[in-house]
Amino acid sequence: MSGIKLIVGLGNPGQQYRFTRHNAGSMFLETLCDNYKGELKPETKFFGLSGRISISGEDVRLLFPSTFVNKSGQAVVALVNYFKIDPLDILVVYDELDLPVGTTRLKKGGGHGGHNGIRDIIKAIGSQDFNRLRIGIGHPGEASKVSNYVLSEPSKTDANLIQADIDKSIDVLPLLINGEYQDAMLKLHTPPQGINKRESKDGN
Repeated sequence: MSGIKLIVGLGNPGQQYRFTRHNAGSMFLETLCDNYKGELKPETKFFGLSGRISISGEDVRLLFPSTFVNKSGQAVVALVNYFKIDPLDILVVYDELDLPVGTTRLKKGGGHGGHNGIRDIIKAIGSQDFNRLRIGIGHPGEASKVSNYVLSEPSKTDANLIQADIDKSIDVLPLLINGEYQDAMLKLHTPPQGINKRESKDGN
């Protein structure tokens, strides 16, 4: 497997959405830039903020679509076509309702799982073969509550757990950049000994 050449973080533009659950992907990019001294700058031809960092000596492009989440494909296809990046070399980072807070999973390809941003990217680039990093945000319990839930900020406890998972995910990026997908998955998915991650139980 070749390594990751593009990391896309999904979220909605605007300060009012910055720390909401739906912006877990953009929070990932912010932390990544802090760790690797990167900077995201507006790029109109990519319909978003883009940047570039070096991980394990390899150039990695970053993208935060400044369209809303459900139109993320417009930005991704523009950058992918411009730099001739294969879908297999893309990692899309986003919030996952079907995973409890404190759980993050790597996934290769597959359907959109009901996530409108992933649905739009698949449609735009004509492929579902890209890699995904799914950051668990938990589920409100009822479908009618999902919209308000994802567009609101998590409790402080849950926010800390989400950030901890972002940090752990960034730790495995050098493996992904080098194409060591199975090793990255094993490292990310194996909880530390003696620690049980809790599921979100405080209703927020």
